[in-house]
Amino acid sequence: MDFTSFRPARRLVLAVGIAAGLVAAPLSAPLAANAANSVDGVWQMDGYGTIVAIDDGKAELFSTTSISCTPAAVYTQSGNRFTAEEEQAFTVRARRDRAVLHVEGNVGDKHLRRLAKLPTNCTVPGATGPLAVFDQFWTTYAENYPFFAAKGIAWGKVRDTYRPRVTPDISEDVLFDLLSEMIKPLGDAHTAIRTGTKAFAGVRPGTTLPSPELEAELRPYIEQTTLKGTRMTTYANGLIGYADLPGRIGYLRVVAFLGYGDVPDYTNERKILNDTIDQILIKDRTTGRNKLRGLIIDLRINGGGSDQLGLDLASRLTGRPFFAYAKRARNDPADPSAFTAAQPIFVQPSERTKYTGPIAMLTGGSQMSAGETFTQAMMNRSPRPVRIGQNTQGVFSDVLVRTLPNGWRFIVPNEEFRTRDWETFDGPGIPPDLRTPVFTAAEMREGRDTAFSTALKLLVR
Repeated sequence: MDFTSFRPARRLVLAVGIAAGLVAAPLSAPLAANAANSVDGVWQMDGYGTIVAIDDGKAELFSTTSISCTPAAVYTQSGNRFTAEEEQAFTVRARRDRAVLHVEGNVGDKHLRRLAKLPTNCTVPGATGPLAVFDQFWTTYAENYPFFAAKGIAWGKVRDTYRPRVTPDISEDVLFDLLSEMIKPLGDAHTAIRTGTKAFAGVRPGTTLPSPELEAELRPYIEQTTLKGTRMTTYANGLIGYADLPGRIGYLRVVAFLGYGDVPDYTNERKILNDTIDQILIKDRTTGRNKLRGLIIDLRINGGGSDQLGLDLASRLTGRPFFAYAKRARNDPADPSAFTAAQPIFVQPSERTKYTGPIAMLTGGSQMSAGETFTQAMMNRSPRPVRIGQNTQGVFSDVLVRTLPNGWRFIVPNEEFRTRDWETFDGPGIPPDLRTPVFTAAEMREGRDTAFSTALKLLVR
């Protein structure tokens, strides 16, 4: 589900809520496990506000809060793998009363604990009407959003301010504007709400979200001005571009970490990515007297996608393993400081051709999500890339996709990506090492690209 209107930026997450129309009749009776390690049963996910009920070759997902349980999606089982049309597959491995769920293309695992049966509120229709819409929206954020304190937002006061304005006869337009107004001060590009005809997405003040329109404007500028007329060779539905520059410098532009193929399947996406990098990192560019002296990676317009595809690219840019980040999720509806155990994530060198030399990375505010987790991971590469440009957008978490009682969809982030020093860049984004303008009106009016020219000078030197 793409709330930024930038289709390649679809997150490969456990997409709770996208396929709500496919849900079968809910399971109300206890599900007895056929064996100690059977995946059949009802499972509560640690964090993520999700219940997974597996029986008779199906996995039904439910989105939960303390006041609601909403049927979300249904997957078909084949072995320990579960698939649904237009959704990313996941696997489940069980051992007695605990299980591990892994979404293909997602970084890290989800941990599950067995329940005796499906909670009662998952078996009966939920509340409806404008007030139910408001309460479920507010509660979902209250129980999952990790960054209220960091952003100085008293979410309880938000409820006190806006709930009295929700009347039984409130119009859909007014209700939509009210919910949008509630989350706008978060300045978070992973917060959004969509009706059938309207959409609102947050954004860090002073930045611009990536979009097809922005890409259509800037790609010609990059080729004509930045690259001085050099045309990039494009791959992966035009989302990856490459050009050789004078002085044995390579220029690699990555617009997204998803959307490389016609089907949003991680295995297919990864194959296309690796095949693309094979065509770029040919022998003459990686070995011998004429190998690249440096590589510029341009991420200034990047709509995100799969964090794992970001790690897959990083694996082609190193000859040794390194720590990427630690990932954890908020795990207590009543305690914003409680999280799941942090999962350390590492980059492992690929067995395919690799580039291991100096890198300069161009960064900016229109770089978000997986475009940022890739950058965060690469901070630990040796030699460490030099970041040039502006702060990234400042959103790293996967998103929970939720459906309101009136059918509207919304998203909320619930994870932190921590550095080795336990720093998080959510909010302000990852800062550059060398700060330069990025696609400002003055730069474009005067035909400059200072971030690029700074990187080029640095690598040539």
